[in-house]
Amino acid sequence: MTVRPRDCRPGELPARLCAVAVELLPVAGASVSLCADGVPLRLAATDDLAARLADIQVTLGDGPGLRAAASGTPVLACDLNSGRDARRWPVFAQQATAAGVRAVYALPLGTERVRVGTLDLYRDSAGELTPDELWTAGCVARLVTVSLMDLSRRARLDGHGLVGEPDEIHQAAGMVMAQLGIGPDDALARLRAHAFAHGRTVLVVAREVLGRRSRLDGE
Repeated sequence: MTVRPRDCRPGELPARLCAVAVELLPVAGASVSLCADGVPLRLAATDDLAARLADIQVTLGDGPGLRAAASGTPVLACDLNSGRDARRWPVFAQQATAAGVRAVYALPLGTERVRVGTLDLYRDSAGELTPDELWTAGCVARLVTVSLMDLSRRARLDGHGLVGEPDEIHQAAGMVMAQLGIGPDDALARLRAHAFAHGRTVLVVAREVLGRRSRLDGE
């Protein structure tokens, strides 16, 4: 597959590059997420399961992608069904394996100074990426970084921001802070806990709070 940037709108490039990653690597799906104030924003996904894995990490506030974004280094969970990887993220690993995922490889996007998100890859069998495959994944991640930087530049020139969904989550956290008289970290934790307890994504719960269809002060 050949991706010609001039043939796509800037917003289409992350999705195109996710598809390239799936074609070049022994993985079943891929997603790209931005990280804004510690809350990932999924920009693109090759399939529903890749999107679901990204949403699980947003709801739990943890997982390989969030660790990669925080550390600036690749995080390779080669077997979520047993061993060290299953112990590192027990709830994420349980939900991922229940969905049929056995391995997740998260690569940070950005530079040494500025990390903007992650490229997350998954497959349904356990195992490591070879050095050559990891190098290829890194090349795709660098291309995604370039596309995101260009998208951010164009968004600023157009007078628009890239962040949408995290804004809603933080706004809802602000309402929970006012309702419960707690700090921002605790409010975000309450949103995530409520979403997890009810089997929903944190974005869905945030929108319900903002629409005054749900309150967390009765919990």
